Amino acid sequence: MKVVVNRCFDGFGLSAKAIRKYLELKGKKCWFYEEVYENDQIKYHRVVEEEDFFLSVTEDLGEYPTDEEMNCAEYFSEYDIERNDSDLVAVVEELGDEANRRFAELEVVEIPDDVEWEISEYDGVERVEEVHRSW
Repeated sequence: MKVVVNRCFDGFGLSAKAIRKYLELKGKKCWFYEEVYENDQIKYHRVVEEEDFFLSVTEDLGEYPTDEEMNCAEYFSEYDIERNDSDLVAVVEELGDEANRRFAELEVVEIPDDVEWEISEYDGVERVEEVHRSW
């Protein structure tokens, strides 16, 4: 079985290109938005193409959606993906370093299929471990 882990400090994260590719494999599209602030309040949201997006949604809300539209949107978060998801593995293998969001270094590791596993992390650096008991 293949599992995606992050190998550097700061944690797991997918680039916009990787998110687009992943959602394409799932039959969905994606739009990226950032929040624009004025006087410490969200003034509006705007669609962006850059890596420094804040939110990704799976529906087209237009160029400047309202807060109400954003609150009703279907959000996508890469943190909800199972790390052994075959589409995630395929995206990381295909894109290599281009799959990494800023401060991420993703790697596909192979573990035996019959192992009950979990991801353990320290300051964002992850490894796959066999599940065991501790007291």
